[in-house]
Amino acid sequence: MNNFIDFKGRVAVVTGGARGIGLEITRSLIAFGAKVHVFDMVQGESEESYQFHSVNVADPSSVAKALDQIPDTVTLLVNNAGITRDRSVTKMTDDEWLSVISVNLTGTFNVVRALAPGMREVGYGRIVNITSINGLRGKFGQANYCASKAGLIGLTKTIARELGPKGITVNCVAPGLVLTEMAKAMPEDILAKSKSECVLPEAANPIDIANIVLFLLSDRAQMITGEVIKVDAGQYI
Repeated sequence: MNNFIDFKGRVAVVTGGARGIGLEITRSLIAFGAKVHVFDMVQGESEESYQFHSVNVADPSSVAKALDQIPDTVTLLVNNAGITRDRSVTKMTDDEWLSVISVNLTGTFNVVRALAPGMREVGYGRIVNITSINGLRGKFGQANYCASKAGLIGLTKTIARELGPKGITVNCVAPGLVLTEMAKAMPEDILAKSKSECVLPEAANPIDIANIVLFLLSDRAQMITGEVIKVDAGQYI
């Protein structure tokens, strides 16, 4: 089908969009015609086709400053920015707990709160939040990360209810193991254990996450909201 997905004329923000999964989402949006603004702390690979903004999503003033530099109404938003500070609960420091919650959960809240009024005004918007299967099942040593990703699911369902009457959909994508460069650099035994949980022969690649994100951002998914879609090669089950 021609033009199954077409973002020509749309303006997008991708947080954490300069590297890894976020960069794949950024590139895919551009390929389908969107004008993309990336909010990230450090610019990754040189990309002339997106607008980079140095943003700490955990800081509302940093988010506001970046939005002041975007003259157009943003109607596509992907909240992908996230960090990990893994440690068991009894050994986890206050900073390790708070920093992960601040970026992964509060950061998403900050960006949605800033962009939602513009979407409401034009009566259109698509928001996709990147959670994790570990926000659904928990994982040893990731209390902070899992709590933040579980919180994203509750936040997604709430804002889906609040923004739906204005024509805005809000959904979650929950990856499992994704073979980013960072994942491939993990110790072989840990990587092998994660792969062994998958029921499909191969683990997901960044493009697999980008594909479902683009679908949810498109008008082909206009009747889908408040959902959590796992992309994990069956790892969760």
